[in-house]
Amino acid sequence: MSFESNRFPSGLLRLIQIVVAIGVLWLLAPYGIVPAGTRGVMTTFGKPSDDVLDEGIHLRFPLAQSIHLLETRVQKSEGEGDAASKDLQAVHTRVAINYHLEPHQVAQAFKAIGPSTEVIADRIILPAAQESMKAVTARFTAEELITRRTDVREGIASLLREKMQRHGLVLDEFAIVNFRFSDSFSKAIEAKVGAEQDKLRAERDLLRIRVEAEQKVTQAKAEAESLALQRAQVTPELLKLREVENQRAAIAKWNGVLPTTTYGQVPLIGIAAAAAAK
Repeated sequence: MSFESNRFPSGLLRLIQIVVAIGVLWLLAPYGIVPAGTRGVMTTFGKPSDDVLDEGIHLRFPLAQSIHLLETRVQKSEGEGDAASKDLQAVHTRVAINYHLEPHQVAQAFKAIGPSTEVIADRIILPAAQESMKAVTARFTAEELITRRTDVREGIASLLREKMQRHGLVLDEFAIVNFRFSDSFSKAIEAKVGAEQDKLRAERDLLRIRVEAEQKVTQAKAEAESLALQRAQVTPELLKLREVENQRAAIAKWNGVLPTTTYGQVPLIGIAAAAAAK
């Protein structure tokens, strides 16, 4: 057995040879793979090509050419910044951004940004978002930033989309997570909202009282009209008829005995005569 074979056992030597062979084959592989959700850029001795490699297998010259991958899936980024409103109120805004790299502009993005898409948010998106927020926030008062939140969001998104397109980026979604104002302004807003709520409550109470008063007036008018109608229907003949009906009812209930007093019986000529006639 030789000296070399004593230093490296045959099994270990064979493993080393296999690893070296795999490494050489990897370096000399005449192809490259672009996974799903990415695009590739071929460089020849470091010079990038203008062509974009789609997903799949692509041939290359070993050692001379390399394939660099860039992410084209939707990415998420969050940022925040300080600005001033139209009425010079300090505003701290936090936003959320969904974006992706335009596939057919991957080569231009590779030349401008580099092989890593992780720096896109720090170098391009967040500075552009902060600039857009300052520009749009200055168009609205602090109160309008709350009441016209949709207009503010669309204004910021429009400016940000324009800035991102210059670098081959597409804005998918933009949302304002939160507006934060100074403590004094926040308290003033709360006081104003409370005053408006009290005003609305007082207006509702006044309307309720007014409606109830109108209902009472209407009810009184209806009762007065009903009484007037009843009076209009009362005639002397009707009164005479009611009198006769009452007398008949009284006679029907009479037991035939005249009422008495301490002086004796009180003659009821009318009732007796009526009874006799009956």
